[in-house]
Amino acid sequence: MRESFARSAALCWLIILGDKMIETPYLLFLGDAPDQLAAKVAQGINDWRPENSVGQFRMEGCGADLGIKDMTLAEAKAAGAKTLVIGVANRGGIISDSWRAVMLEALEMGYDIASGLHNLLRDEGTLVAAAQTYGGTLHDVRVPSVGYPIANGRKRSGKRVLTVGTDCSVGKMYTALAMDAEMNRRGMKSTFRATGQSGILITGHGVPLDAVIADFMAGAVEYLTPDNDPDHWDHIEGQGSLFHVSYSGVTMALIHGGQPDALILAHEPTRTHMRGLPDYAMHTLEELRDLSLPLAQISNPACVVAGVSVNTQHLDEDAALSLLAETEKRMGVPAVDPFRQGAGRLVDALDAI
Repeated sequence: MRESFARSAALCWLIILGDKMIETPYLLFLGDAPDQLAAKVAQGINDWRPENSVGQFRMEGCGADLGIKDMTLAEAKAAGAKTLVIGVANRGGIISDSWRAVMLEALEMGYDIASGLHNLLRDEGTLVAAAQTYGGTLHDVRVPSVGYPIANGRKRSGKRVLTVGTDCSVGKMYTALAMDAEMNRRGMKSTFRATGQSGILITGHGVPLDAVIADFMAGAVEYLTPDNDPDHWDHIEGQGSLFHVSYSGVTMALIHGGQPDALILAHEPTRTHMRGLPDYAMHTLEELRDLSLPLAQISNPACVVAGVSVNTQHLDEDAALSLLAETEKRMGVPAVDPFRQGAGRLVDALDAI
C-alpha cells in the first residue's frame, strides 16, 4: 500500500528555497532517533517520494528504520546522493554535537544539507564556515520566505478540508496527501497544501507555519489557500492538536485561517498519553469533534465533520477492521485508515458536500 500511494503521488517537482534548488537524490539522516515516530520527516519522504532517496544514515542507538539500505556518507555519495536531509523531528528541533560532526563530514565530502529543524543551519557557525569552504549549500526549510498578512477572515472561493488530530503525529499529513492523491487519480481539482517541514520536503512548496510569527499565522494559511475554482479542493496539512498544550496555537491558526468546509478527524488508537506529555491523557474522537467543529464554524458556519482517519499501523488486520467499523458506527461518518485502505471513502464524503 505504501508503494502504491507513493507511485500515485510521484508528480514532477522541484524544491526551491530562494534561488537554490534542493538537489536529489537524498541520503536520509535518521541520526539517533529514539523511535520510528521521531524519524517522521524521513518516513514521509520515503513513503511519498521513494525515488528521491538512495538510503538511510543511522547512528549508534537509533531506534528508527525505514526499511531501506543503510549507507555511510561515502557509500551514499558514490551512489549519487547530493543532499543529506535531516529526517528527524526531535523535541525543540535541536542539532546535537554528534549530529553536527556528521554534518561537517558530509559538507567536506561535497554534500548539501537540508533541514526543517527549529535550530537553523544558518545559525551554526561551524556549518556555515564548512559550507563556504567546500562549496556546499545549507537549506533551512523552516524559514518563512514571504511577508504574510494578518488574517482578514474574508470568505474565499473554492473548497478546503483540514485534518485535525487528537494528538500530534497521528497521520494528519498522510491523510491529506492520500485524499489529494485520490482526487488527482479521479481527475478532480485538488492541491495538497503543506504547512510543515515534512510536507514541504515531500511536495516542494508550502508554508512552515510554526515558524511564522503568531499574529500572522492565520494570515499565512489564508495566503496558502487563496481563491480557487468552486470545485477545487485544498487539502490543508494539519499541525499539532487543540489538546496538546505545546502546539495548540498552530492548530488554532489552521482552523481559522483555513476556513475549512470540512474537517477530517485523525486519531491513533493505541496511545495512552499525549505525545511527549506523559501527564496528559489522550482525548476521544467525540471530544475532538465537539471542540474543533464549533471553532471551525466561527470562520465558516457551513463547516462539517466529513470523516475519521484512524492510524492503525500498530494493529493487525482483523483488529483494525473491527475498530474502524465500531468507530464509523459510533461517529456516524466514514472511518478508514487511508494509508492502509485508501482514501476513496473520505473523498466520496467530501465530493458529496
